[in-house]
Parts: sequence; structure tokens; C-alpha cells
Amino acid sequence: MDAADLDRQARTLSGCIPPRLVSRLLELGHSEEVEFQASRGEWFCAREWARLLGDQGRQAEALDVLAPYVATGWWPAARTQAELLERWGRAEEAIALARPYASTGGLPLEFLARILARHGRTDEAVTRLSTGIEDWLLATALVDIAEGAGQDEDIAALLAAQIPDRHRCDGPWCCRGLDPDTAIGLLAVIRERQGRVDEAIALLHSRQHITSVNNHDQLADLLARHDRIEELRAYAASEYLGHAARRLAEVLEERDDVEGAIAVYRQPGDSPVRECHGAVRLSQLLARHGRGDEAIEVMRTLVDAPGGAEDWLVDTLCTLYSDHGRPRDGLACLDALKARRDGEEEWDFSRLRLRLMADDGLLDEAIEQARAHPEGDTWYAAWTISDLLAETGRIEEAVAVLEPHAPANSSLLAGHLIDLGRIKDAVALLQQRKNEPVTPVSTGLFSTEPPF
Repeated sequence: MDAADLDRQARTLSGCIPPRLVSRLLELGHSEEVEFQASRGEWFCAREWARLLGDQGRQAEALDVLAPYVATGWWPAARTQAELLERWGRAEEAIALARPYASTGGLPLEFLARILARHGRTDEAVTRLSTGIEDWLLATALVDIAEGAGQDEDIAALLAAQIPDRHRCDGPWCCRGLDPDTAIGLLAVIRERQGRVDEAIALLHSRQHITSVNNHDQLADLLARHDRIEELRAYAASEYLGHAARRLAEVLEERDDVEGAIAVYRQPGDSPVRECHGAVRLSQLLARHGRGDEAIEVMRTLVDAPGGAEDWLVDTLCTLYSDHGRPRDGLACLDALKARRDGEEEWDFSRLRLRLMADDGLLDEAIEQARAHPEGDTWYAAWTISDLLAETGRIEEAVAVLEPHAPANSSLLAGHLIDLGRIKDAVALLQQRKNEPVTPVSTGLFSTEPPF
């Protein structure tokens, strides 16, 4: 067992038993296998087995399971042990374990700071994070844990120093570390919790680039929290990605103004991105309120428009047909799209056809059509066919479909083998190693070089 091998497991989920299948083994009563594999270097087995032992009050045994992993110096193993120690009320031991790793900065320092703050040592946490203000991860943690600590103005000054007077980034990767737009967003968080909402709004309006992170727009969320609906409406009309429009529609729907929410999505705009995603969200809104036929009509109009037959949009439409008991209408839609393409149908659309045919009671015919498709003998076609078979309880047939494509579908195949009680076969399949290039062990720091 060494840190490089553990890191490979966590990074690639290959050559090992992945978390999903560890959970499956435990659910089906194969705890002895998980315990055995935990002693043989299977990290995800060790992590889950240690958690289970801890939950049973067998803390010493849990630490023994993790000990050889922690001994490699691999941070994720140390973090797991520290999390368990904290959960068991042994916070000081957790802090002592994390301290040496925190000297490298990055994720280990963030972890240490947050655990310090949770246990009444916010001043120390703030001091440690303040020295790493140039790192966006640490700056974000600093703003989070300083709430209520009476140091908002000091932290605001540190953030303001990261916002240059003249230079503003001309692209998302212009500045390394804490870019000015992220610093502005964090400063806005502080101003909002100080009650200086107008200042926070002005700061967010001053950002050069998109204010959305993980499909959430910070400015839109702030306006919604403070019931500034007209400002949110004005912002939604101009925001390119449509995240502000979605937030406005959500607020209106929460207030039982469903028609108002629908109107938000129907509002025309000059952003094709917003219009496309807005149509999908409108269909979801309509479906939630029992207006399935209208939802289908919205998506059908979008798909039938020039350039609208993108695979994810057609997938959304076919899902609506399926959910509302109209698989044959969905098949007719796919037939029309196939005709528009001179009788050709790429696999992504054939995959949707299989699902609709299965919903219509035509599973065997669907599988026959799938196998006749030019891509019917590929690993991804096998994945789709096996899923349909497994959903109808035909696990042995699903296994037979996947076995010729075992290297590419090993996790899925192993899951079916586990369901059939063939545990040793499943584990042997999962532990097959591919030839992989040597990759540096993760230190918990973010890369500064592409690919990120």
C-alpha cells in the first residue's frame, strides 16, 4: 500500500471497488467481503468499514482499519480519520492530526481552519487563512468562518487589496489565485451580512464577467433574499445565461404566482442560451403543476425549430412523453427527426427510442432494433441495452450483453454480478489494472497549470 496507489484509486475509480459498489455490497449483506478488502488496500472499502465500526462504538477498531492508510502520508486518509475523530467528540485529536498537513496550504489548511472554527478557535483559524488570502479556496473559507467573529472589516480590507484600481481581467484565467471578480463577490458577502445591501449590490454590478457559479447567480440570489423583485426582474431581462430569470421564476412560484413564473420564461430576449434553457425550465415548471401537455408542446416547438434537435433537448422531450404516458407520440417525434435526417438516426436518438419502446411494452423489439444499429455492438450501446434488461429483472441477460465489453463497462457489469451473488467474480473484475501513466500524488492543492 502506498500513497500513489491510493491516489490512483480515488482519482480514477478504476482497478478498485468504487464507493457505489461498496455500498451495494453492504446493502446486500456482504460486510465480510468489505472488511476483507479493507485489509488489502481497497481504500473505499476501508473508509466505509471504518465509518461503520465507528457508528457501532468500535472506535479503536475503526482507527486500526485506517492506520495503514494514514501511515502512507496520504491526505485524504488523514482527513477521513480526522472527520471520524471529530464526529466521536475527539476534536483535539482531529486538529492535531490535521496540523502537519495544513502547512502545505490548500485543502488541508481549509479543513483545519474550519474544524478550528467549529470548536471555538475562530481567531486562530482566521489568522491562518489570512496569510493565504491570494488563494480563492482559502479566501472563501475565511469569509465563511469569520461570520460573527467581529473581524469583517479586517477581512474586507484584505479582499479590497486584491481588487486592483486599474487592471481588470479580460478573461476567466487572466489572474492566478484570487481573481478580482471572486474577491468582489466575497466582499459583497461581507457587506450583505453587515446590512449594507446596496453596497453589496453595487459591488456585484461592477464585476466584469459572469456572476454565476455552479448555475447560481450571486446577484440574483441576493436580490431575491431581500425581496427586491423589480430589480431582480430588470436584471433577469439582461443576464445572458438565464440564471437570474430562473431565480425570479422560482421566487414567483414559491409565492404561488405560477402564471407570473411562466411569463418570466416566455419573455423574449436576445440570448439564445437563455431562451433554450428557459424553454426547458418552463416545461419542467408546467409539468410540476400538472400541465404535461403544455410542457410537451413547449419542448416540441423548440426541438422542431431550426437547430433545436440537440440530443439533450430531444432527451428532455422524450422523457416528458414517457413520464406522461405518451411513448407512442415520442416515437412519432423520433420518426419525424429521423426523416429530417434522410433516414439516419445516431445512437443518442436510438437510445431514446429504446426507452420509449420499452415503456410501450416492446422491450424485445427494441433490443433487436438496437443490435441492428450500426453502433449496436459498441460498449455504450451494451450499457443502454443492459440497463433496460436489468430494470425488468433480466439480470443474467444484462450480464451476457456486458461481458464482451467488460473493460469499458466493468463497474456496471460488476454491479450486476454482485446482484447475482457472484461476489468473487465482481471483485476480480474490478481489481483488474489498466496500464496507466504515473501521475503525481495529490497534495490537496489546486493545479496552476492546464489542464486544471
